[in-house]
Amino acid sequence: MDNADTTDFGGSRNADLGGRTVVVTGGTRGVGAGIAWAFARAGAQVVVCARRPPEKPQAGIGFAALDLRDPTAVGSFFDGLARVDVLVNNAGGTPYRSLAQADAVRHARVIELNLTAPLTASIAAYEHLKRAQGSIVMIGSVSGTRPSPGSAAYGAAKAGLENLARSMAVEWAPDIRVNTLVVGMVRTELAHLHYGDEDGIAAVARTVPLGRLAQPSDIGEAAVFLASDAAAYISGASLLVHGGGERPAFLDAATANKQK
Repeated sequence: MDNADTTDFGGSRNADLGGRTVVVTGGTRGVGAGIAWAFARAGAQVVVCARRPPEKPQAGIGFAALDLRDPTAVGSFFDGLARVDVLVNNAGGTPYRSLAQADAVRHARVIELNLTAPLTASIAAYEHLKRAQGSIVMIGSVSGTRPSPGSAAYGAAKAGLENLARSMAVEWAPDIRVNTLVVGMVRTELAHLHYGDEDGIAAVARTVPLGRLAQPSDIGEAAVFLASDAAAYISGASLLVHGGGERPAFLDAATANKQK
């Protein structure tokens, strides 16, 4: 038939990353460890880099000591690798600290770790990723999409990281795909520092539409998806991994007012 549909729908794609090398920054605990394990399960050769090694050795996952805020050391690290197919910029974090509790230098250190360090690592990995036609996954945060009292510098850095990823996706196309995971609340070994005891964690979980905090493995599986061939046409995107977000406060206020 002359008017037959000749569209190539292709076959199914999966998250088999065998033969690929993945670098996960800050991948020794919490979300980073979950990401590293997810890539390892998908068959990738995984290297995590952080200032300190994991408390428990991670079988099948390599470790390199690295201060991501040292551009010279970061450059040397990537120069020493044979190949890089995927870079996951996960390293980051912040203590709870109001703006008036510290000087600008301390807040700038938070921005350096959460925004400048991912930029440094991405540029250092650029030639590897270009040769591999690879992928970068930025680990963002819902703190970058809403006010973040007590972690304002962190929120500002994460907002900048999402914009940086979109710019990279345009500048480095079509050779390198760049995406962001916008992560919500995650239950890690340090969750008690943010949410309190088990009762506090449960109370916070009830504010999430899906009824629980994320597990590190949830973030890991999403990162694997964005790096896989299944996401071959996804670049410059921000994927929300937050269990449906947060229930608007005005709804609870309105309900409480009706019950008076």
